[in-house]
Amino acid sequence: MTDVPEIDLTDPALLRDPFTAYTAAREQSPVARLKAPGFGPFWAVTRHEEARAMLGDPRLATDEHSYQRPDVPEHCLPYMRTMSEMNGAEHARLRRLVAPAFTPRRAAEFAPRIEAIVEGLLDELPPRPDLLADFARPLPIAVICEMVGIPAADRPQWREYGAAVAAGHGESFGTAIPRILEDAHAAVARGRERPGEDLVSGLARVMEEDGDRLSDTELVTMVWTLVLAGQTPTNLIANAIAALLAHPAQLAALRAEPELMPRAVDELMRWCGPQLLTIPRFTREKVEIGGVPIPEGVPVTASIAAANRDPRAFTDPDRLDLRREPSPHLGFGHGPHFCVGSSLARVQTGIALSAVLRRFPDLALAGELQYTLDPGTWRLTSLPVTI
Repeated sequence: MTDVPEIDLTDPALLRDPFTAYTAAREQSPVARLKAPGFGPFWAVTRHEEARAMLGDPRLATDEHSYQRPDVPEHCLPYMRTMSEMNGAEHARLRRLVAPAFTPRRAAEFAPRIEAIVEGLLDELPPRPDLLADFARPLPIAVICEMVGIPAADRPQWREYGAAVAAGHGESFGTAIPRILEDAHAAVARGRERPGEDLVSGLARVMEEDGDRLSDTELVTMVWTLVLAGQTPTNLIANAIAALLAHPAQLAALRAEPELMPRAVDELMRWCGPQLLTIPRFTREKVEIGGVPIPEGVPVTASIAAANRDPRAFTDPDRLDLRREPSPHLGFGHGPHFCVGSSLARVQTGIALSAVLRRFPDLALAGELQYTLDPGTWRLTSLPVTI
């Protein structure tokens, strides 16, 4: 059996440069053992083929232990269990009902409304903006408001919700949840009583041939899931801008050939996507991954940082190449829990990057970049630029 490397998730070297740390582990073994304060040992799959197989393996499943649940009032608890925690027939049913709202075609149809939001945010930028705080962070929640049909008068409040969720677990996060759910209830009621072209109205209309449809609780939970999971473009957009500014030849190519953008978004997701580790799955029985035996009942994650730069799957994987095609990256996951909103995230990121590059030909960094010391995500603390 291959010697399994051990990775300390508090190691400053890992936190500063996770890609180098995970590369070393990947080349030693397809599986590494992770350590973190307050957790027992858990496992990370480091190579692309093995990680892809693990994410689609029914012997590993997500559950309530896969997530750090916030402390919320009891009446909020029914909405905390999202589709991401479900498996098998229960998960398949919900995904079947919501998937039509998130197809590539629907994302493309929604693009003009995203473009209007992007242009409005860029119009409001201060002279020396922080593109993370002033643009990338408010963008996803504004898009979600448009999708869900939140009235204009309520949207400033939702921007505060988005900031609290993006900041992660803390007092403001826990306080925001009951208010998000209250407003989500109102959005569902509007969608039932006065159907429009928004997502909630569309989901409320969906009914399977067997008469199955989403309940109000499931609709409210879906809005909460959108708010929670819809923050991905924030850090992807910021990371992508930083990466392009650090690679002027790639930036010039993208400006010269705007039609490269869809491929560029996928390559940027592969090369500097914000998620370093997937949500843990738990083994339902003893399994073997890459020749390494994994006991029953233990958490296993995929190291996206390692798998997305695996030379077994990608040619010259440490090079940012916006012409790379195809890109079987795992930035949106794989298998039953593949990100249902991936098409929307791709379209939103492409529109945001296109507008920034078009409007600001002299865009440049205005300070040294720093990344949050978080073993699970690769995200900037700020993105100061001159425009």
